[in-house]
Amino acid sequence: MLRLFRATRNSWNGLLAAARSEEAFRQELIVFAVALPLAYFIAIDVWRWVAMIGVLLVIMIAELLNTAVEKLSDHVTPQTHPAIGRIKDMASAAVGLSLLLAGLIWAAVLAERFGLL
Repeated sequence: MLRLFRATRNSWNGLLAAARSEEAFRQELIVFAVALPLAYFIAIDVWRWVAMIGVLLVIMIAELLNTAVEKLSDHVTPQTHPAIGRIKDMASAAVGLSLLLAGLIWAAVLAERFGLL
């Protein structure tokens, strides 16, 4: 039980650290807060709601991992390094792909909801 408590506290601390230091993560939190009730009214069933909200969580997960890679890379060497630059670009690409996935899911659900599909 103590391990679960510590893991939960560490996760919470990570979320707080990201919210305090990363503008992109704060923006994603705002989008999530707005989308949570909005998805309830748009989705026609629970699985579409889960997909709409789940994909926003995927974006935040990718952003957290991207931030971790960037912060670790900057800690290892503050100087520009081509290999580290490529690694950071790949982490950023993960965020970009998660945003694309979110756009596709939300567009499909909206199109279906309003009779365009």
